[in-house]
Amino acid sequence: MSMEFKEYPDREMLALSLADKLASQLAQQLRSGAEASLCVPGGTTPMPVFETLSGTDIDWDRVTVFLGDERWVDGDHKRSNSRLLRRHLLKDRAAGANYIDLYTGQPEPEDAVDELGKNLAAHLPITVALLGMGNDMHTASLFPGAEGLATAMSKDSPMLMPIRSEGAGEPRITLTRSVLNNAIHTHVLIMGPEKRQALEKALKLDPIEAPIRAFLDNATVHWAE
Repeated sequence: MSMEFKEYPDREMLALSLADKLASQLAQQLRSGAEASLCVPGGTTPMPVFETLSGTDIDWDRVTVFLGDERWVDGDHKRSNSRLLRRHLLKDRAAGANYIDLYTGQPEPEDAVDELGKNLAAHLPITVALLGMGNDMHTASLFPGAEGLATAMSKDSPMLMPIRSEGAGEPRITLTRSVLNNAIHTHVLIMGPEKRQALEKALKLDPIEAPIRAFLDNATVHWAE
């Protein structure tokens, strides 16, 4: 497999087209199986995609949604990715989706790994994984230089790992390479010239230096200025 790169005339067109693609891949899975799973990134970039996707007419009650990573903060905290999801995706028709919150309220992310792993295992492989990327070429909470990154990026990594990194701010919990790489469909969403440059740089680097690199060979990358 090789990376497919899709460039759009503007961000609005990207959001509409990508939301339609995600919905059709989930619907395709639901036609052939009992349920589907959707893994999504946090941050503000995917919000327009989520706004469109939330109104899509698919059997959301058979779709399980979860984040690729989460900051270890309460769900009402302004830095919570779950808070963004509840506002922009888990509403309208998508309010019926089954949502697995990666933040469990326990003191540290290490305390939640086993319980969350059991909950997520039932919904693997991921049907559709949507990934983002930072200018430092991280994806999910797989940050270059993070403590434990080599384990998280190994082919037989545990499903979930706590991550602590200077670039991450708070402690986080993240899905790892083995789970994300097993997704049936993988999409990467990036916006603006800096992200495009970072992507082109990542293609020439080792995944330990540029974690997004580990997922690009099987991915469709969606980009608009």
